[in-house]
Amino acid sequence: MAHAPAHAQAHEPMEASWSISLSATLHCLTGCAIGEVLGMIIGTAAGWSDGATIALSITLAFFFGYSLTSLPLLRSGMALAVVIPVALAADTISITIMEVVDNGIMLAIPGAMEQSLLDAGFYAALTAALLIAGLIAWPVNRWLIARGRGHAVVHSHH
Repeated sequence: MAHAPAHAQAHEPMEASWSISLSATLHCLTGCAIGEVLGMIIGTAAGWSDGATIALSITLAFFFGYSLTSLPLLRSGMALAVVIPVALAADTISITIMEVVDNGIMLAIPGAMEQSLLDAGFYAALTAALLIAGLIAWPVNRWLIARGRGHAVVHSHH
């Protein structure tokens, strides 16, 4: 019997870590998705090149990702000078992974970047790319949180 509780306790942190890292990943994915979709829509509607569209998407993904982390901290009374390094530490690696994967997939899917905003294939490719990017970032976020990095930095300020 003594073995069972110790065994259960040994696995609880890992399970909680996967749960917390999923929450952190979904948080980052939300900001990435807002920026990525908005950038793809603007660039596609404007007829921009793939490179210009991706550059805008990446810029907006980082903007919205950092904003979703920063706004609650700012509302809690934290100074901007404190919030900026916290947001950078919490989100940079996760957003970078998601953006590399997401945009790489969009470029790899034949015709995905050339479809119009009225084509369901455009949104299907973008959705698939974002989901795969989130799945790849999830274990990285778990690894970061387990080491007190990534979103663990944000939670240490709550």
